[in-house]
Amino acid sequence: MNFDKKFEVFWNIFIDNNGYKTVLTGLQNTLIIAVCGLLIGIVLGTIIGAIQVVPKRNIFIKMLNKLCVFYVSLFRGTPIVVQLLVFYYVILPIMGIHITSVVVAIIVFGMNSGAYISEIMRAGILSVDPGQMEGGRSVGLSYGTTMMKIVIPQAVKNILPTLGNEFISLIKETSVVSFVGALDLYVAFSRIGSNSYEFMVPYIVMALIYIAMVVMITIAIKFMERGLRKGDKSM
Repeated sequence: MNFDKKFEVFWNIFIDNNGYKTVLTGLQNTLIIAVCGLLIGIVLGTIIGAIQVVPKRNIFIKMLNKLCVFYVSLFRGTPIVVQLLVFYYVILPIMGIHITSVVVAIIVFGMNSGAYISEIMRAGILSVDPGQMEGGRSVGLSYGTTMMKIVIPQAVKNILPTLGNEFISLIKETSVVSFVGALDLYVAFSRIGSNSYEFMVPYIVMALIYIAMVVMITIAIKFMERGLRKGDKSM
């Protein structure tokens, strides 16, 4: 096995044939899908998690809770690639909606992430001292205001490492968006491999890029944790 020759072939396509442009586009789409999916997931997960811990005192809240349970079960019980395929090839054509595959991936990843983050957020909310809710209510704040301004911010601090893990999972799972024709990092390097009939070096480089992204996310999460701990100590 002549690794130098393989690397030379890869380098020629990557630089001379502008393969790096495809890789940059794929990397950009991977990050956009993961970041936007995480943000959508945080919003949905926070809403669902809050609904699940709200006291079930009326029929409306009970119905909302059942709807949230169904939503979480649906998205946690099916593979994300199946969700992509159904959404792109079944639901959108039936509704007559035409959007790009990247936007479809963002929506599906966001909804999928929301199901997982809802359980993370629910656990985070339950980990907050009940006295925090009682204290907020005692000074005249409504249940919703106390939840949003006091309880949930503290819950986010508790679940920050888990949210970091969810972001890492989204980064890695974006490799399935090729099923709906989206250009991501995996597709970009696969194209380079197909053009050169040599996949070893492209896939090694791709793996190193994924590892680099995960390491940077891990470091960023640790810095955020330290910052939050310092903020707690200074209070």
